[in-house]
Amino acid sequence: MTTQQDLFDSVKEQTLLSEIAALSGWDALTGMPKDAGHFRADVDAYLAQKIFTVSTGEHRQNILKALSSGTNQLDELGRLVLEKAQKDYDMTGKIPEADFIAFEKTLSQAQDYWAQAREANDYKIFQPYLEKIIGYLKQFIPLWQTNEVTPYDVLLNQYEPGLTVAKLDAVFAQVKTGVTELRQRLAKEGTTPEDSFLKRRVTKEQQRQYAMAAAQRLGYNLNKGRLDDTIHPFMEALNRDDARITTRWDDYNFQMAVLGIFHEAGHGLFEQNVDPKYDDFRSVLPISMSIHESQSLFNEVMIGRSKAFWETEYPQMQQAFEGVLDDVDFETFYAGWLKTQASFTRTEADPLTYPLHIIIRYEIEKAIFNDNIDVADLPVLWNAKYKEYLDLDTPDDLTGILQDIHWAGGSFGYFPSYALGHLYAAQFQATMAKSLDFEAIFASGDYSPIFEWRKEHIWQYGGAVDPQVILKEATGESLNPQYWLDLQTKQYLAAYGIDD
Repeated sequence: MTTQQDLFDSVKEQTLLSEIAALSGWDALTGMPKDAGHFRADVDAYLAQKIFTVSTGEHRQNILKALSSGTNQLDELGRLVLEKAQKDYDMTGKIPEADFIAFEKTLSQAQDYWAQAREANDYKIFQPYLEKIIGYLKQFIPLWQTNEVTPYDVLLNQYEPGLTVAKLDAVFAQVKTGVTELRQRLAKEGTTPEDSFLKRRVTKEQQRQYAMAAAQRLGYNLNKGRLDDTIHPFMEALNRDDARITTRWDDYNFQMAVLGIFHEAGHGLFEQNVDPKYDDFRSVLPISMSIHESQSLFNEVMIGRSKAFWETEYPQMQQAFEGVLDDVDFETFYAGWLKTQASFTRTEADPLTYPLHIIIRYEIEKAIFNDNIDVADLPVLWNAKYKEYLDLDTPDDLTGILQDIHWAGGSFGYFPSYALGHLYAAQFQATMAKSLDFEAIFASGDYSPIFEWRKEHIWQYGGAVDPQVILKEATGESLNPQYWLDLQTKQYLAAYGIDD
């Protein structure tokens, strides 16, 4: 007789294998020797085959079939794991095993060639692997598609259940209009803040000392994490006691690493504080990327761009930077910290222009999967959209289409999660402000009330609860972009000396 424990044991094996694969992925992007990529691709393909067998093989199929016909023998957790394991099977099990393994091997190779293309500043090095990835996804989409209207809807639904092109078009139209109008007003009526001090030389160690101390004050636990260097910053969580973060450094742009560490630590905070009862099942309980991004962006934007936060933190930054900013008064620092300007690089964009970077990628991905644009033409489309939305002439592939690692990892449909994360974070903050006095909390230097609210209302659920449910139960309403627009308007009008 098949029991709930059989299901739990099977999913735990999948989770353990997924942890090994995650460790391999983290190592490939942090410490793996440059020439080892082809061997690592074989390792990743082997692990993919093992995961595929465990998650879709006859043993798993028999468990799902037996328990689905008699769910009365399952408790609440068992019913949740069964539901999620069935969803996981429906996604992976529809792909032929050989294609799944080949796809995973291609992803491993693609990340290596993406890095080579960046080094050579030549998209054509990466293009053949991007074509393979897109080809596989176009092959898989009909296998996954149920009631989705467009091919791209299928990919969106994997990262954000229920998300569609129609919904995103409406949300992005509202955001784009609001951002454009505000940027025009700042340019016409405002005084551009002085920010040259942001380009002063601050050593990597000085930046690390401040940023990691601040991340720990926000709750990131270094006993359950670590910081490493990489090309493109990311967080990798093997489990709730091992959530690793990475960053990149620039001695003449300390804001990039400070906010980048805040961002990745926000991801890590989430992973470190999921309820332990989900430990063995995380392979079938992926956390919604919009909710995940809302927590990294809560750290980076809601806190990391807050005036009240920096009134407490700025003296500590000055101390860690050993005199580099001692002649910069707080008002000058904060206005410069908030300065908005068009930029080529998404990860370095200010909160006001950041959504435009996401909308550009969203429109390109729609063109790939709904309009079948030629992969060879993507740099031209990329450059045209940066001119249209940000009035920037992209100088080369490195600055443009090669800047993000996501497509090398097959993560199409992921980018909108960043914009949704901004909107969710602002809505969470607006709700928190009804019961928490942010200014008093930041002034105290004890940020634990913010930590505890997020743990109670968001983090503990991990991937067990859908994002719309978390947002609705935490804030009392569905997604409302106006919270984000109102916050940006208030902050930027003040920073630019405009009375509202």
